[in-house]
Amino acid sequence: MAIGVWISLFAYFALMIAIGFYAMRTATSSSEDYMLGGRALSPQVAALSAGASDMSGWLLLGLPGAMFVSGLGSAWIGIGLLVGAFFNWTLVAPRLREQTVHYGNAITIPQFLANRFPTQAMSLRTVSAMVIVLFFAVYTASGLVAGGKLFETAFSGIFNFGGLSDYAVGIVITLGVVLVYTVVGGFLAVSMTDFVQGCIMMLALVLMPAVVLYGEGGGGFSQASQTLNAVDPTLLSWTAGLTFIGWLSAVTWGLGYFGQPHIIVRFMAIRSLKDVPIARNIGMSWMLISLIGAISLGLFGRAYAIRNGMDVQDPETIFIILGKLLFHPLITGFLYAALLAAIMSTISSQLLVSSSSLTEDFYRLFLRKNATDKERVGAGRVCVVLVGLVATVIASDPNSQILTLVGHAWAGFGAAFGPLIILSLMWSRTNGTGAIAGMVVGAATVIIWISLGWNGEFMGGPGVYEIIPGFIASFIAILVVSSVTADAGEYQHIDR
Repeated sequence: MAIGVWISLFAYFALMIAIGFYAMRTATSSSEDYMLGGRALSPQVAALSAGASDMSGWLLLGLPGAMFVSGLGSAWIGIGLLVGAFFNWTLVAPRLREQTVHYGNAITIPQFLANRFPTQAMSLRTVSAMVIVLFFAVYTASGLVAGGKLFETAFSGIFNFGGLSDYAVGIVITLGVVLVYTVVGGFLAVSMTDFVQGCIMMLALVLMPAVVLYGEGGGGFSQASQTLNAVDPTLLSWTAGLTFIGWLSAVTWGLGYFGQPHIIVRFMAIRSLKDVPIARNIGMSWMLISLIGAISLGLFGRAYAIRNGMDVQDPETIFIILGKLLFHPLITGFLYAALLAAIMSTISSQLLVSSSSLTEDFYRLFLRKNATDKERVGAGRVCVVLVGLVATVIASDPNSQILTLVGHAWAGFGAAFGPLIILSLMWSRTNGTGAIAGMVVGAATVIIWISLGWNGEFMGGPGVYEIIPGFIASFIAILVVSSVTADAGEYQHIDR
């Protein structure tokens, strides 16, 4: 491995750790600082932090891999996500920023739900914390799988630590760096590193497709189109071979945004309500550019592989393969850093949200109700490590598919929390009993749907993505149960 790659990677690792220690000195004095950055994020940092923590290794590995295999039909996932993110910023962000302060200055999603629905406070905090830890363990594992694949593909044969495979070493190094800056610096460190990582990711997704198309061996857009048409004309079709159920399963990924704790917690941390529209515009611009880059990389990366006789055994590694093949070692190291940025930005956010829930909604609730701020910060750090270790066990199988793991966790959060967040913010009649019903029904529907294999095959036809039945069932459960049970007067009108 060329020395230039190591220079770029070590510079990246050093920068992330340095940010963590900077954040430790400025924003870890209280639990609100450690877990929510003191609600002082600028719109730029909030926007890119939400985007970077959202996209993960899925953006540079999973989506390009799907495009490589299936062509433009897989781009509907990105379109659905873009629409979902826009409505999340428009409908949820301003209301959540305002109401989490109004309802007892809540610093976690379970705490907000408990304050919003005091008649079911204990049940809501317990159930929501369980859902968060369960699905985040799976979600975090998907990021560690991506880290393992990077080291297995890019650094094959270099590492030999106690008989560990390159894949296992990749998991350990990825988790190790994330743990350092997350444990040390908390939410501010995670958000600041996300901002830097988001910039790196976007630059990489602009640079690589351009070089794949117009660099040596690329042939340009027209040549790439001719190559793909010659192999399979459906690769450049938005609809060929795509059933209605397949299309619906793709675009409904956007429904998941409303219930992703690691994303919507950024809305709670924005500096002020008037900063939300600015953050939305920045975040949506970043997302559009990044998605176009990822889609282009997968599609034109296949054309490049065909034209140059490349054997790509795992399509999800096309970013890594082309990064190693086409660029100077210093740039290759930067591209690998971009992939690690995508992975680590999401892992750190997920670990912190899981830690916050374990600390605030288990530790304080059942073990140490009068815990001091210092003790809660310490407990939060321990919980970060524990969740990371559980995710490592889940990620230990090198045959795991990133997109599959992400899809399951995304659906679980989207169904359990999405309808509840929307209705708790926008429908005053929602009550605590309905909230519990919606959360349980949504999470259970997703788990049962996956267990029965209906996401792969349903009634003799193509599978239905589990977020669709989960989201619908949860929404109906909240509406029906809230309507037929007594209104406990839990909604508080906010005077503006």
